[in-house]
Amino acid sequence: MNFLNIEYFLVAAKELNFSKAAEKLYISPQSLSTHIAKLENELGVELFFRDHPMRLTYAGEILVKFGQDILDKKNRTLDELRDIADSKRGKLAVGISHIRGLVFLPLVLPRFHQEYPGVTLQVLEAPTAKLDNALANGEIDIMISLTPFSNENVETVELCSEEILMLIPDQVLDTYYPDTKDDVLERLNKKLELSLLKDCPFMLLHTGNRVRTIADKVLGENGVKPNVILEVENIETLLELSRKGMGITFYPNSLESYSNFKKFDGLNVVKVPYGKKQGIGVGYMKNRFLSQASREFIRILKESMQNM
Repeated sequence: MNFLNIEYFLVAAKELNFSKAAEKLYISPQSLSTHIAKLENELGVELFFRDHPMRLTYAGEILVKFGQDILDKKNRTLDELRDIADSKRGKLAVGISHIRGLVFLPLVLPRFHQEYPGVTLQVLEAPTAKLDNALANGEIDIMISLTPFSNENVETVELCSEEILMLIPDQVLDTYYPDTKDDVLERLNKKLELSLLKDCPFMLLHTGNRVRTIADKVLGENGVKPNVILEVENIETLLELSRKGMGITFYPNSLESYSNFKKFDGLNVVKVPYGKKQGIGVGYMKNRFLSQASREFIRILKESMQNM
């Protein structure tokens, strides 16, 4: 079976338009039609009703259902064979959030590259939701993020524990609680009475980031609809603006080593308990082959973090 024909078929089945599919594949519509015809001849069935609008036949629907599995198994087989042939060569795609990349990648990439110079590294820095999709779709091999992972089909290797901190500027407390600042902080630290902050300004990450998801849940469970004055993509931007007194924000303690030189000046730190114990982990798909390069990357990262 020609796997290229199946790859082309899946794109055509998604677009249901040979011209659009051919454009995505960087081939001519005539060439795509030839590939589909060869696949139909090989299988002995028609895959498309070629009237307008184009539709899949029942056989086409079945091939869509199983076609990606066929390609995935082919790729996993080739990956394993390549690993056996030469574990020092290959490609490794790692997903991580922008700011965690600043903390964790310098720990592992120099040593990994030194030990495995023949492995080509690709890094996708993106919000958690995008990384989740990239891992599930096979666009990245492993992902470094908060645990537990949202996808139950992800195997996790724990790296370290994680706490979410709420950072409250002195300036905000001085404005909203000029005479009871100390009492408010004590009540927040003892019982996390977030209702005390319902009128205060908050600054949050965009929806889709795991820290934002936790912040929304914690605030919602405490009956607080925050006064959100700003949403941004970069958590370090929030830290800087919070240090300037602009508003309250949330920040993971695993990033303190990166931000430690700033000492959280002018900020009051409140730990935010959230359901199950949080952590930072490396995740990979349970049903997908984990290359030797991926296993060595995880090993080196764990050892490097233990030596911090």
